[in-house]
Amino acid sequence: MRDNEQRRPEAEADGIIEGRNAVIEALRAGTTMDKIYLAKGETDKTLGHIASKARAQGIVVVEADRRKLDGMSRTHAHQGVIALAAVREYVTVQSLLDAAAAKGEPPLLVVCDEISDPHNLGAIRSAETAGAHGVIIPKRRSAGLTAIVAKTSAGAVSYMPVARVANIPSLLKDLKKQGIWVFGTAAEGTTRLYDADLKGPAAIVIGSEGDGMSRLVAENCDFLVSIPMRGRISSLN
Repeated sequence: MRDNEQRRPEAEADGIIEGRNAVIEALRAGTTMDKIYLAKGETDKTLGHIASKARAQGIVVVEADRRKLDGMSRTHAHQGVIALAAVREYVTVQSLLDAAAAKGEPPLLVVCDEISDPHNLGAIRSAETAGAHGVIIPKRRSAGLTAIVAKTSAGAVSYMPVARVANIPSLLKDLKKQGIWVFGTAAEGTTRLYDADLKGPAAIVIGSEGDGMSRLVAENCDFLVSIPMRGRISSLN
């Protein structure tokens, strides 16, 4: 058996779809995709067709350096295109609010601002155990619902609905118009998260691993709260 064939089952288990024909067939079959990565600078008609079809289906298309594609590849025969299948479909923000209303509960949402590491997004299990009604992530510059996230979430993605939006600051403005208080987590927050009043409609914003919340996101928060660190390490996955 060739090395490529040995690697393919592992790649499929991780939700990685490689090669032009494989990605085209996945698009035709309506496979839920998280993102499609295309080799930067390619003018090949087949890759252009893949990009057009993907965008028509609302799938995020990202141009990537070939070295990045080589690093992602399991088969070493990606032909300039790699797709990441999503383990479940994304929902709308409105459906999260409707679900809370149907339960007669004030909505509790967790907004992830550009969390790029899938292992960190897998920590949505914390949101599930806290009783959140859903998680919201941006379409770009964020990890998505890939197989790695499913594994690290300990199965929480099966129960925790996730919505994707094009713009987090715009989302926060819209949530505030609907009477939802927005709590941003920041080291300089004046109130501890555990002391904040989260009994009413609330959205908790978690910033990215390196830089925390972006400036525009922070400006659209009603309150800045801190997560106290009692140990010697000042970061929290």
